[in-house]
Amino acid sequence: MAQPTPAIPHGGYWSSPFVKWQGALAGHHALRLAAHTARAVLAARGVPLEAIDHGVLGTTVPQRGAFYGLPWLMGMIGAERVAGPTLAQACATGVRILASASDEIAAGRATCALAIAADRVSNGPHLLYPDPRGPGGAGAHEHWVLDNFERDPFAGCAMVDTAENVARRLGATREEQHEVVLVRAEQYAQALADDRAFQRRFMPLPFAVPDGRFEGVAETLEGDAGIYPTSAEKLARLAPVREGGTVTLGAQTHPADGNAGMIVTTPERARDLSRRPEIAITPLAFGQAREERGFMPAAPIAAARRALERAGLRIEQVDAIKSHNPFAINDLAFARAFGIDWRRMNAFGSSLIYGHPQAPTALRGVIELIEELVERGGGMGLFQGCAAGDSAMAVVLRVEDRRA
Repeated sequence: MAQPTPAIPHGGYWSSPFVKWQGALAGHHALRLAAHTARAVLAARGVPLEAIDHGVLGTTVPQRGAFYGLPWLMGMIGAERVAGPTLAQACATGVRILASASDEIAAGRATCALAIAADRVSNGPHLLYPDPRGPGGAGAHEHWVLDNFERDPFAGCAMVDTAENVARRLGATREEQHEVVLVRAEQYAQALADDRAFQRRFMPLPFAVPDGRFEGVAETLEGDAGIYPTSAEKLARLAPVREGGTVTLGAQTHPADGNAGMIVTTPERARDLSRRPEIAITPLAFGQAREERGFMPAAPIAAARRALERAGLRIEQVDAIKSHNPFAINDLAFARAFGIDWRRMNAFGSSLIYGHPQAPTALRGVIELIEELVERGGGMGLFQGCAAGDSAMAVVLRVEDRRA
């Protein structure tokens, strides 16, 4: 018996605005906010909850009650009989949950899976690890977000140090990295044109931020928040974060809060749930890799090669490339490895500009990749992005306009 082919309904995905940490979403429980967003979007798009028979949650920053993970979130949405796993793979979580949902469909264990990613990097938990053998029984303390930004326990360095390592390997200058930032900012501006026409394809705008009880509206967001305009002059005034280095604060992303979701189902049901049934969206292959210790921004190179090999494609056959680029050096390293122009990547923006709420970041990137391909009339797309622990994931997908 042939395995079902996973498919994504056109419009069966969404992302909240990404809000720089300590902003408008800083006080909201990430899972409650994700459920609130999903419930509203699914209702607005006419997706019946009874159609969903599997769920997968991706989240990387613990929230109170997150032990109950996906079942709790599905209950809040109103799909109380739907179960599934809760996954965390650092910044690759968005692609991981898409792979998990696709595998569930391909194996025939589900017919319609809902993948949701949610994180609140703001106000991350402070953890106490008890140690009865410690002095006076005192335990060890950890700030989940800040401490892990600052030190990979295996590589022994901060994330910014991994960017410096790759920059030194490439011989990339501060000026080259700043040029990437300026181009990425211009690309993001294209997504804001015509009253954010591109983003409105997948982002519920204006976005009503609920009050603390989720009974009213605290404020309304017109789009991503906390993005500061940049310029060549502003970037030129920035010194590298590390003495003798090349990576500045302007050449890296900012932490953020937000959520995103995507339906993965069978091709038949995808047509029923699509905004435009003539559009077919198929995830073809996934790739995973891990780089040399302390070289995180280079990890997507091998992950992308594996995804392309499994899809039977060469990089020249890919029509659009999207990256999760927490550092500008990510895109320089990837482009040099494949012999392509980094300017052809990341149309309509990337996480370098609009921020990085961890689990949802890659899923939003895949959503934007899909919409870019829809706009061009179809084609092959590649999303790739690094993750903590010098790791990465990539996905190759195909978008077809069956009217052509």
